Amino acid sequence: MQGKKKIFPLETFWEGTVSPSLSMTSCRRCYRGDSPTDSQKDMIEIPLPPWQERTDESIETKRARLLYESRKRGMLENCILLSLFAKEHLQHMTEKQLNLYDRLINEPSNDWDIYYWATEAKPAPEIFENEVMTLLRDFAKNKNKEQRLRAPDLEYLFEKPH
Repeated sequence: MQGKKKIFPLETFWEGTVSPSLSMTSCRRCYRGDSPTDSQKDMIEIPLPPWQERTDESIETKRARLLYESRKRGMLENCILLSLFAKEHLQHMTEKQLNLYDRLINEPSNDWDIYYWATEAKPAPEIFENEVMTLLRDFAKNKNKEQRLRAPDLEYLFEKPH
């Protein structure tokens, strides 16, 4: 999650606004005191650079980067969910799907947002409602009742594709 500062505030907000001229979503993350009557005078805004699609990398490099970024998250739940998802789906994704996945895992400033969207605890912003989010939500349901207690071993990286 390049260019993003990691802090763990008591409350985090993800606010998506689409700029018509840039077609990008800007993110804003804020810390707010834990009192419901808080005046919010102590709010700290941390600006984040907008996500930009990487057009200069090969599809193999993109898959390798996304695999790494799926395994190395800010929270264990997403490390497990996204690394297992990546193991199952990255090799079969089209370039368009890889770009959608890249945006999904790298644009939001808070890993909890991604987790809540994938598990349908909260609705995802419209910009992330796409075929990759559908795949991720379906994967998160774990219909086969697989044991998912840790990220996959790295041995599968050296297996030949089927």
